[in-house]
Amino acid sequence: MKNIVIACGGTGGHLTPGIALAQSLELLGCPTWLFISQKQVDSRLASKYPELNFVPMPGVPLIKTPWGIIKFLKGCLHAFLRSHSFFRKIDADALVGFGGFSTFGPALAARTCGMPFHIHESNRIVGKAVRFLANRASRVYLPSGVRLPGIPSEKISHIGYPLRSDFRRIPMERARKCLGISMSEKLLLVFGGSQGAASLNEWVKNNLTQLAQDGISVYCLTGLNDQNSGTVQLEGLAGETVTSRFVTFSDQVHILMSAANLVISRAGAGSIAEIIRCRVPSILVPYPYAADMHQHANAQYLEAKGGGVVCPEESIEEKLLLEVREVMFNEEFRAVLRRNLYSLDHEDVASMFAKNLLNTFKLNKKTNVPSGLLESHI
Repeated sequence: MKNIVIACGGTGGHLTPGIALAQSLELLGCPTWLFISQKQVDSRLASKYPELNFVPMPGVPLIKTPWGIIKFLKGCLHAFLRSHSFFRKIDADALVGFGGFSTFGPALAARTCGMPFHIHESNRIVGKAVRFLANRASRVYLPSGVRLPGIPSEKISHIGYPLRSDFRRIPMERARKCLGISMSEKLLLVFGGSQGAASLNEWVKNNLTQLAQDGISVYCLTGLNDQNSGTVQLEGLAGETVTSRFVTFSDQVHILMSAANLVISRAGAGSIAEIIRCRVPSILVPYPYAADMHQHANAQYLEAKGGGVVCPEESIEEKLLLEVREVMFNEEFRAVLRRNLYSLDHEDVASMFAKNLLNTFKLNKKTNVPSGLLESHI
C-alpha cells in the first residue's frame, strides 16, 4: 500500500478532481489524504464524502499587491511547515497537486522530504503554479495536445479531468422527476461554477421576461457569494406559467445538467468536463479575467470539437439571448452537439490516473529509474 497525499483545495475546479482521484486510489487499496483550503466551498463539498480524509491547510491566493504578496507567502510558509510534519507523521509516499495556491507549500515540503510529487493541470493553458513546479515534479499530467516548454516529453503524461464516481449522466426524465420539473418545459441551466458569476446572474434577471415569453424556464445557480434564492413565475405568450428558479449552490450538478436542454456556463476545465459527461449542449461564456485567458482556450477547444458555442463576455447583452433562442429551438443542432460530446467522453479518467500513479511506483521500484523517464502516455 502507498500513502498518497493530494493537494487540491481552493476552488471546486481543483477540489473535485482531487476527490475523484482519491476515490479511485482508495478502491485500489491506497490510503489517501486530501489537503484542502479553509474556504467555505471546500468544507461544504468535503462534507459530502465522510469516507475520505480531508485535512484543512492554511493559504490564500496570490494577489499582486504588497500586502497580498505578504499574505500569500505567509500562507505558503504555514502550509509548508504543516505539510512537512504531516508527511512524516503518516509516512507519505507521494504527493499529487492539482495546481493553485494550495499546491505550493505542500509541493515544496515534499521536495525537502525527498518525496516524489506529481502535478496535474486541467486547463488548455498551463497555470503559474504548475509552470513553477513542473521542473521540480516527478511527473506532469496535462490535457491531450498541451505542451509545456522546457519540460521533456518523457516526463509528461496526457490525461483529462478526473470526475467523481457519483458524477454521471442520468436520463432526462429521471433527472426532472428529482427536481420536480415537467418534461414539457424547455429548461435553461445557468451555471457560473462554485463561486457563481455575477454577470450571468444579472443577465438572467434582465432577460427573465423575454425568456418566459419564449417558454423557457431557467434554473440559475447564483453561487455561494450571492444569497438571493427563490422562485419566479411569469406568464408565457400562450398564457402558460413559466417557472424559473434561483439557487445559491447545488451539490447535484449532474442532475441539473442531465435535466437541462441547454446550459450557459463559464469555461473552467471542470465545468467543461461535466458538460461532456452529461452530453448537454452549452453556450460557454469564458471568464474574461481568468489567469492567462485559460477559459477562452478551454471554450475555443470545445467549440472547435463541435461540442458547444462560445459567446464572449463583452457580447452577452447583444448576442446571448439570440444564441439561446437559436440553440434551444434547433433540435437538430442540439443533437449534433450531443453526438460530438459523446465522442469526447473518454474512459474513466480518475481510474486511469490512479493506475498510472501506482504503475509509476512499481516501475521505479523494479528499475530504480527516475519517474520522469517512464512511459509518457497512459
